[in-house]
Amino acid sequence: MNARSLFAEALGTALLVFLAVGTATATFGFKLTGTSTSAGVVATALAFGLVLAALIYAIGPISGCHINPAVTIGFLAARRITITDAVGYWAAQVVGGLVGAAGLYGVFHLASGYHKSVGLGADGFGKSSMIGASAAGAFIAEVVLTFLFVFVILAVTRRASNATVAGLVIGLTLTLVHIVGIPIDGTSVNPARSIGPALFVGGTALSQLWVFIVGPLAGGVLAALVSQFLYPTGEQEATVAPAREEQAAA
Repeated sequence: MNARSLFAEALGTALLVFLAVGTATATFGFKLTGTSTSAGVVATALAFGLVLAALIYAIGPISGCHINPAVTIGFLAARRITITDAVGYWAAQVVGGLVGAAGLYGVFHLASGYHKSVGLGADGFGKSSMIGASAAGAFIAEVVLTFLFVFVILAVTRRASNATVAGLVIGLTLTLVHIVGIPIDGTSVNPARSIGPALFVGGTALSQLWVFIVGPLAGGVLAALVSQFLYPTGEQEATVAPAREEQAAA
């Protein structure tokens, strides 16, 4: 692990939060899609998928573009990253999430139409859910959706030959996950994405944050276990370790 990898993870997470969560805040908080909830869901889902796809091609060669603690724990459980690298990635991702949320907070608080009910794209259940999902329902959704997301990532990044299409496949998967999950709990599948906004919004968002940390991490571990069962070790895999200084110098 090196400084470039950590910076890439922090930068990528910050951009994901600023651009994609910013879209969620604009569409649902500021009602830019009017009365059409479906339009807001699709716009937000596409924002998450497109931003991630772009970042995979931009910083994937540097850090692998995890930008998500659930993805990192999946790679750790699948023994495709060391515990030292994982801890460094988690720290960088949380910092990035906070920076991205801080940027959004500053931008939206300068908007004339801002009021407390606009929020900051925080996830939630109960009264914060479009369908009134319970804590248990939100937790199950986070585990299942994160499982799908991380499983696809682990599968598509196994071979270096998949590099040209990996970003597109992973981005589309995140889009699908959000189309399904936004009505349930806003969709996290990424603790760093949830931590930043919740800390700035506070209140209910902060008290419910545990679901959006524990659920995605559990889904990431489950994805790794299933991936290892379906794809036994020993087969050719892509290089997924963070870029090393000696590799950069080569």
